[in-house]
Amino acid sequence: MSNIHITYFIFILPFTFLLQTSLRVSAVPPLYHSCSSTTGNFTSNTIYEKNLNTLLDNLQRDISPLRFSRAVSRIRPSLFFGIALCRGDVKSSKCDACVRHASIELRKSCPYNKGAIIWYDDCLLKYLDQSFFGKIDSKNKFYLLNVANVSHDPNLFNQEVKGLLSKLALESANTKELFSFGKTKLDEFTNLYGSTQCTQDLSNKVCKICLDEAIRELPSCCYGKRGGRIIGGSCNVRYELYPFINS
Repeated sequence: MSNIHITYFIFILPFTFLLQTSLRVSAVPPLYHSCSSTTGNFTSNTIYEKNLNTLLDNLQRDISPLRFSRAVSRIRPSLFFGIALCRGDVKSSKCDACVRHASIELRKSCPYNKGAIIWYDDCLLKYLDQSFFGKIDSKNKFYLLNVANVSHDPNLFNQEVKGLLSKLALESANTKELFSFGKTKLDEFTNLYGSTQCTQDLSNKVCKICLDEAIRELPSCCYGKRGGRIIGGSCNVRYELYPFINS
């Protein structure tokens, strides 16, 4: 989504924050959100607000079994495009709740913006007043990492991370869900876990490109760290030394 800009940065959070699965969705804060400042704003009680509310309602209502929804809302002269995506292992009921909460929070955080995006651990919601479907969102991106260093050789560890995530990226790009997770053994006592996912408006080919770009960026944020994530508006990659997916 070329019209929403956030600054590249490293966002450091402890794992106790990242793993709030026991909390109610409404109690979990977003990982991050961004309001568009380049597409202009609208005013309250206008056709733009009605159109946006219609779009968000449709995104909540039309989530597919693949945990994705895409919608376009046209009430002249306004036009909005949007997507909602849940992590591939999230149950349908929890997915619905996350997207619903994301919609509410975006309207609070970006009440009159014509473009916005919000990320939770379980879901992503994005909208804009021009089409972004099928395009890699390379501007909305941030990092999460574990500040602890690995006990393994960092160079060898980085190779293992790249190898696992590259394998998963290829698998993701060849599934309807555009999502994959897996693990590899580092030594007798340690497993490395990973996941890759794209938004389902992307083609399989474009998904693979997006994931490969994210994997290449990982060392710049997370070299030698015990866990790391690159989270974007079109795809995300993650690795940890503990299982984080509901398999």
